[in-house]
Amino acid sequence: MAVLNAAARQLIESGALAHLVTLDDDGSPQVSVVWMAVAEDGGELQAAHLDGRQRKLRNIRRDPRVTVSFESTEANAVGMKHFLVVHGEAYVTEGGAPGLLHELAQTYVGPGTTFPPMPDPPPGFVTHIRITRIGGAGPWQD
Repeated sequence: MAVLNAAARQLIESGALAHLVTLDDDGSPQVSVVWMAVAEDGGELQAAHLDGRQRKLRNIRRDPRVTVSFESTEANAVGMKHFLVVHGEAYVTEGGAPGLLHELAQTYVGPGTTFPPMPDPPPGFVTHIRITRIGGAGPWQD
């Protein structure tokens, strides 16, 4: 298991959108833009979903290999933006989505946001990604 360093955690927690890549039945990539959280130990990413029928969740249940990318606002000396790529194995658990979505909305939408914007949302699902490899270009690389 790989662990995110402080710079990678800071990028993710800044509200950078995550590009989650899962694999369709035919092996082709399927990309979804999601809000992402970092687990306390830095070895897992999490995303929340209210609808368990989503294609990305079906894909993860069938094949747990995923990749997530984040674009930074920082750049190198040449002017090319830094980016973080996280490879991992995902699994889906039932429940907890409204709480995680509400927490993430404080960053992705703004402080004081009520989210999900509905009374009594369903328990939903949480995707957990165990980090196996970290790549990209930026201060998260050795």
